[in-house]
Amino acid sequence: MQKILLILRSEFWRRARSKAFILATLLVPVFIVLASILPSVFIYLGEQQSDDQTIAVVDETGRLLSALQAEAGDGTRYQFTASDAPADSLRDRVLRGDLDAYLVLPATLLDGEGTPAYFSTESGGMTGPMRLENLIERTVRNTRLTDRNVPDEVRQIMNANLNLSAHTITEEGTEQQSALSGLLGLMMALAVYIAVFVYGQYVMQGVIEEKSNRVVEVVVSSVKPFELLMGKVLGIGSLGLMQMVVWLVLAGAGLTFGGTILALFLDPADLGVAPDASSQAMMEAAGVTLPTVPLSLIFWFIMFFLGGYLLYASLFAAVGSAVEQQQDAQNLLYVVVLPLVIPIIAATYVLQLPNSTMSVVLSHIPFFSPVLMPVRMSATTVPTWEVLIAYALLGATFMVMIWLASRIYRVGIFMYGKAASLSEIARWATRQHG
Repeated sequence: MQKILLILRSEFWRRARSKAFILATLLVPVFIVLASILPSVFIYLGEQQSDDQTIAVVDETGRLLSALQAEAGDGTRYQFTASDAPADSLRDRVLRGDLDAYLVLPATLLDGEGTPAYFSTESGGMTGPMRLENLIERTVRNTRLTDRNVPDEVRQIMNANLNLSAHTITEEGTEQQSALSGLLGLMMALAVYIAVFVYGQYVMQGVIEEKSNRVVEVVVSSVKPFELLMGKVLGIGSLGLMQMVVWLVLAGAGLTFGGTILALFLDPADLGVAPDASSQAMMEAAGVTLPTVPLSLIFWFIMFFLGGYLLYASLFAAVGSAVEQQQDAQNLLYVVVLPLVIPIIAATYVLQLPNSTMSVVLSHIPFFSPVLMPVRMSATTVPTWEVLIAYALLGATFMVMIWLASRIYRVGIFMYGKAASLSEIARWATRQHG
């Protein structure tokens, strides 16, 4: 045990002091935050800086243009003008830049038939077509209601918007659901996948480097191959755990102050709240609720990350011991990577149907549970006994795999030349050692 701890400390400090590790620990959260916020900021700035659009309207109904202008109001970016010119003429004016676009409203539109057609040289971005579509939809709907003499009280009822307040029931009580809860589950799945893959690669590269430099031949004269393998896996795993804890602390700070930051990009007038409204009131008016992350979910997220890392690191180490160069490992890596990719593909299904039979089964398979169990726990209330069973299966599988990996490792680190095949590796794992 003392030799394992000695190797653990050596692996941990040698990598923790590197500039690459320090920069990655500090910059990755910054990059994730910027990647999450900047698209919304650029969309907002793009809308603010967009010029007014002059749109010629071919109103075959003879009634919708005035209603459309009234519905748009004075502050809109759309300037609707009447036109009865043929399509070819309007098309040429758009191409010359005399018009930004033209809109055709078919004569049967008020009878529930036909589709408005919009012609422009630009796509309109992500929100432009949607805003114009909503404007036309409201105009047509209100005109139809007017034709049928629908009272204003009925219109108000039909136009009233309701926000569904969804809550999750737990044994401790209820808590409000957030639209970001699903995103949180996917982010946790990706974090486990990336961390396990990256640190597993570290283990494999370390084994290959020591084997290539013949350093391992000197080291194993003092320690057993199993102790060397276990110390290396635990040392790099400790490094990953520390990095994960740092990222979780930064994520917690982001959730704590995220509401205040997001409120800076919202306009109180658009939300119908007072100009001096608090950031929390603006977020509630905007229908945005930042998720609260239970401590139990954070705990099990870390535990499954550790379990998953230990399981896959032992496999990466076995692959590293069976080859002499990094490029030789590519032919064997698919055996390790495939079980790691499958749960990422299944994560959206588990997030959507967390209590289905398939989700329950997949989240208990040891090679999948490090990714899928935290996803299930973020989407529903998973009984504690299910979590414990999944973790026990993961722990037992790790013990079996580290035992097999050590048997492969003790033979593979002294083998040079061509990379071993899967059948040869299987023989190393099952052969009797004297």
